[in-house]
Amino acid sequence: MTSSVNAEVAIEVRGLRKAYGELEAVAGIDLRVARGEVFALLGPNGAGKTTAAEILEGHRSRSAGEVSVLGYDPGRGEQAFRERIGIVLQETSVEPYLSVEEAIELFRGYYPHPRALDEVLALVGLKEQRRTRVKRLSGGQQRRLDVGIGLAGDPDLLFLDEPTTGFDPAARRSAWEMIQGLQALGKTIFLTTHYMEEAQHLADRVAIIDRGRIVAEGTPEQLIAREPHSKIRFRAPSDAAGLVASIDGVANDGAYLVIETIQPTEALRLLTSRARERGIELDELSVSRPSLEDMYLKLVDEAEAGA
Repeated sequence: MTSSVNAEVAIEVRGLRKAYGELEAVAGIDLRVARGEVFALLGPNGAGKTTAAEILEGHRSRSAGEVSVLGYDPGRGEQAFRERIGIVLQETSVEPYLSVEEAIELFRGYYPHPRALDEVLALVGLKEQRRTRVKRLSGGQQRRLDVGIGLAGDPDLLFLDEPTTGFDPAARRSAWEMIQGLQALGKTIFLTTHYMEEAQHLADRVAIIDRGRIVAEGTPEQLIAREPHSKIRFRAPSDAAGLVASIDGVANDGAYLVIETIQPTEALRLLTSRARERGIELDELSVSRPSLEDMYLKLVDEAEAGA
C-alpha cells in the first residue's frame, strides 16, 4: 500500500462544515488524501460521511471551510473538475435493455479523453458479458458495471459509495481484487463502507466520523494498535476458578471465559500449564488481536458517550 507522507495531495479539507438550520451534519472536519491512496471514510448512519462525500464530489454545497479536490474547488462545478472524477453511487440506474458495452459507450461519450472500452471491460471483469443486456446481469455483475461506468472517463479520482453492499463473500473478494487493480493503475480511491473488514483489507488510511466530527484517523494498523490487549477465549470447564487464579483481566462470556491481557504469551503459559496439571482440555481455545471493527465500535461508543 502507498504512503501519504510527502505525496502529492488529491484531496485536502480544512474546517469543513455543513449545517441544515440548527443541525450541523459536518462539524469542522479536516482531511488529507494522497494521490494513489485508498482512503476509507467510516461512520454510523447519520454520522455525516455521505454529506462530506457529496461535498467533495461537488453535489452538495458547504456552509464553511476550504476544500480542494485535484486542485479544484468542487463547489464551483467546473467541467474540468468533473472530467477528472468518477462516482459510483450505492444505486445506479442504467437502461436495462442496453448491453454492457452500450452502457459504457454511452458514458464514454460524455468525456473528452475516455478510457478505451476494452480496457474498461477488462478492468471490471465484464469482457465475457459485453453483449449481455443490463437486466440479465447478476447483482455482482451489475455492481461491476457501475464501476465500469465510473471509469468510463478515465478519472484520476474514483468515489466508491458502499461498493459491495449485498455481495456474497466470494463476490466481495472479487470486488476487492478489482479495487486493488485500480489502485495499481495509480487511481486515487475515496471509499465509504459499512464493512470494517473491507476497510481493513483495502484502505491505506481510514477516518472515523461520528456526529459530524472525525474521532480517529490513521492507518488500520495504527488504529488497531490503540488497543494493546489480546483476547484469550475458551469454554469454561468445571474447575475454571483454579485455572485462572491470579490471572488478571478474566471475564465471563456466557459459557466461555475471556482473558484480556497485554501479555498473552505469559497468560497462555499459565493457563495451559495448569490445564495440563489438572488433565483439563481447553475446548475452543482461541487467541485474537483486536480488529478494525473492534476499534471502530469502541471509538464510536466513546464518541456517543462523550456527546
